Amino acid sequence: MSTAVRAYAAVDLGASSGRVMVGRVGHDTLELREAHRFGNRPVRLPEGLRWDVLALYAGVLAGLRAAGQVDSVGIDSWAVDYGLLDADGALLGNPVHYRDPRTEGVPEKVWATVPAAELYAATGLQYAPFNTLYQLAAARSTAQFGHAARLLLIPDLLAYWLTGQQGTELTNASTTQLVDPRTGTWAHSLADRLGLDLGLFAPLRRPGDPAGELRAEVLEETGLTGPVPVTTVASHDTASAVAAVPAVGERFAYICTGTWSLAGLELAAPVLTEESRAANFTNELGLDGTVRYLRNIMGLWLLQESVRAWGDPALGGLLRDAAEVPALRSVVDAGDAAFLAPGRMPDRIAEACRASGQPVPRTPAETTRCILDSLALAHRRAVADAQRLAGHPVDVVHIVGGGTRNALLCQLTADACGLPVVAGPTEAAALGNVLVQARAHGLVGDRADMRRLLARTQRLTRYEPRGDAARWREAEARLAAR
Repeated sequence: MSTAVRAYAAVDLGASSGRVMVGRVGHDTLELREAHRFGNRPVRLPEGLRWDVLALYAGVLAGLRAAGQVDSVGIDSWAVDYGLLDADGALLGNPVHYRDPRTEGVPEKVWATVPAAELYAATGLQYAPFNTLYQLAAARSTAQFGHAARLLLIPDLLAYWLTGQQGTELTNASTTQLVDPRTGTWAHSLADRLGLDLGLFAPLRRPGDPAGELRAEVLEETGLTGPVPVTTVASHDTASAVAAVPAVGERFAYICTGTWSLAGLELAAPVLTEESRAANFTNELGLDGTVRYLRNIMGLWLLQESVRAWGDPALGGLLRDAAEVPALRSVVDAGDAAFLAPGRMPDRIAEACRASGQPVPRTPAETTRCILDSLALAHRRAVADAQRLAGHPVDVVHIVGGGTRNALLCQLTADACGLPVVAGPTEAAALGNVLVQARAHGLVGDRADMRRLLARTQRLTRYEPRGDAARWREAEARLAAR
């Protein structure tokens, strides 16, 4: 390994904001600074909910300009969504947002051809109405889809605009429900049965593969001096975040927190049993052929939407008030699709509590406590179920991502799981992005080496479980009885 210190730009796009971070990496160095942050708000057009991908690209260019000279660039983002290109490589309209209702009723039509159990056995993907497979089934009768010559997932689309080269990164491809998690290759027989042409996708790339160099026009706009390589990273942001879990050994669970909570295990092989499908666990691919065995939970989206509905009050005061509200007074199913769409979140939470015969939250503090108790309870169920279904016991839960700033949520998760929680790093996806670039350039070694560097250099907070475990079991039973 090299003893040099180099700089890497991590383009890290989340469902509500994007950022360009600059990481400095060396043998005992891992520093991260924010070069530029920008919003990521969907646009509701007459045809539906769309991503403003041109604004995102402009934010990326502004971020690279602010980053200064770097040794490489890597891009990660949320999963499942894509852009369509025509035969000349031009974008055919803004990408559809995964919260757009176009997939309503579509899964049932797909299952009529390939039953849900067969889909799971072939791809290991949990059911979510916005999976790329269902989006493609909804889109293929449209004029836009008929003119498409290429499909690029969001980070691959941005990498194409930066470099002029096309590829499909594997960890993100594994969220399409069109990849066999056992082989890490396309599930051709499944696609054939569904009438989907996998030739629409660019060739698969793996984390660490070269993805081209910044085009001359990009260098001119950003002020960077070429050549500047673009390195393929684990381009699904959760895959990058899991790569940045500062764990020792293999007996750990992780919860990647942000708009979503992704709770589960890092495994060597997928779990494709019918019991796993019924528990709605997914098998997505991670760094070095690992499997991210996890459950999708609605996450801090519930709180983000509630705060927006209340006029954006200060979060710190809201959390302090929520800490004074009696615990587990009311809980909701944080994975319920009823909470997927934007708007009226406090009202919908109140309606769910009323319908289940629980006390109805009346104040922002009570609603916030209901949300955090519910998320901790969902974390508890996911961690326990993952251990049981995979036969993989754990001794600690690592929380990474934006939820690490929420000390109340971290403590409640430790209480609910009955396990120590180690919180940090906050910018896990960006750090994982940077570390994969550094590894591709010989600055760090394997995943264990990456995690040792994270543990040495990043601020981590440990929460020990406290309180009465019986209360969490009672709340879990109450929710299950609905």
